[in-house]
Amino acid sequence: MKNRLIPVVSVIASAAFAALSASAGAGKEIKMLPGENWWGVANFHGSAMPFNAKTSLKIDIRKDGRANQYASLMVSDKGRAIWCEEQAEFKIEGGKIRVTPGGNAPVELVEAGKTLREAFTCASKKWFPASGKIPDPLFFSAPQYNTWVELTYNQNQKDILAYAKSMIANGCPPGILMIDDTWQAGYGDWRFEPTRFENPKAMMDELHSLGYKVMLWMCPFVSMDTPSFRRLERGIEPLTGRALKERGGLLRDKDGKGPACVSWWNGYSALLDFTHPFARKWFKGECDRLVRDYGADGFKFDGGHLPFYSKGYRTYKKDATGGEQVLGYAQFTLEYPACEYRNAWRFQGQPVVERLHDKHHRWSSLRNLIPDMIAGGLLGHQFMCPDMIGGGDWNSFRPGAKIDPELFVRFAQVHALCPMMQFSASPWRVLDKKHQQCVRDAVALRQKFAPQILRLAEECGRTGEPMLRNMEYCFPGMGYASIKDQFMLGDNLLVAPQLKGGAKEREVAIPPGRWISDDGKTVQGPARVKVETPLSRLPYFVKKD
Repeated sequence: MKNRLIPVVSVIASAAFAALSASAGAGKEIKMLPGENWWGVANFHGSAMPFNAKTSLKIDIRKDGRANQYASLMVSDKGRAIWCEEQAEFKIEGGKIRVTPGGNAPVELVEAGKTLREAFTCASKKWFPASGKIPDPLFFSAPQYNTWVELTYNQNQKDILAYAKSMIANGCPPGILMIDDTWQAGYGDWRFEPTRFENPKAMMDELHSLGYKVMLWMCPFVSMDTPSFRRLERGIEPLTGRALKERGGLLRDKDGKGPACVSWWNGYSALLDFTHPFARKWFKGECDRLVRDYGADGFKFDGGHLPFYSKGYRTYKKDATGGEQVLGYAQFTLEYPACEYRNAWRFQGQPVVERLHDKHHRWSSLRNLIPDMIAGGLLGHQFMCPDMIGGGDWNSFRPGAKIDPELFVRFAQVHALCPMMQFSASPWRVLDKKHQQCVRDAVALRQKFAPQILRLAEECGRTGEPMLRNMEYCFPGMGYASIKDQFMLGDNLLVAPQLKGGAKEREVAIPPGRWISDDGKTVQGPARVKVETPLSRLPYFVKKD
């Protein structure tokens, strides 16, 4: 899959959708209908959804998208949708939604029908049409493996190969392998660090021979003591000192006298200005070189958080918004078949894997996975990936840290029938044999459903609908809007994982129809049934009619 860099996604005008209100620049207040439930704005707040008359919350995405997917979009189970082209503040209180744009763009309210599905499909067709494509099929047909938790700031050739081989040795099929931060010589210095990677091309070749496709971690930061910084800022060839014709591409200080020094989680660095043509050219050249010289299949594009671009620094394009910068960074994901991104502003309908923000090794974080993925899907991101199994907080897995093996297994079970499944912490290091087997069983279950999951991905690539759906989306008006502990994968697979530590059973809401459970029993819906949840079981139900 090779695409050109695309412009900012345009709004497709359609007379079929009646705009109930659109006053430019002044903001708008929308009164909720009786019993109306809403989803949207930022999936970081998924656990607080649906928003309703009891909700009191302010979400300001003009300066902070909370390091996840966000858009000035809301959809309701009464068939209504709210949209604004610009980043906006949403204030929800007293049964009213107040939308205040950051600029002069109008706030649109459309009425598409009577259901959540009608609201979403209307919004998708009108504002972010589906691309018709999907990310690399291997994302769906096998688990993903990320080296971050195991190796953190010591990514190295020997241990990466050992990690990859250990997965296969323990019954996991090869899939997408992500080599995380510190494989590189420095931020912006996109060469394999030579003391930890003796022969990176040989490593990449061996990983490919094992059946993996390989992604490399990337970010838009440039350390100020690197050759890349001198190349971008001064236009100087690093080795010879020769003056170069092209230069620039970094954010400038507020006074415009020099490059901005931006604070981020790994220190202080310069930051690429994606409104600058040379920044885009240089960054793409670096990615293309890694594909050409080492066989990289794609990239994990990290960083690019909205707050880094919303501090008043000067940009090449005068008065560029932080959203423009984030969207400019996101465009690179369309250049390569295997990419992951998690800071998306208005990047809906695209064939890109969107991962949730880092979750902690806690039961509360496990319970957030489902509502956050539902929210991401209803924002227009079909291909949502939950955060890493067990949580992406590497401190929770350091030597001596206390691991909850039951929690780890339940994380794996949620992932098993999600659109994607992603490991980072090694089950073979942190679990005993009993819990390891439960993880193997979760992987085996995923592989059983992998062909169906891939077919669903292809369908959603065409329709724009989310792969993972809440109950209200599939079965409107039946009182399912507030269910957050079970989900639908497509329209015919209901998944009801155990999300409470030590619990031996749970209640499942069964919608209308005839359903066959994972233990072979037939359940006629609508019904509420209690199911046993021993550690080895992930309850699911397949709709037969």
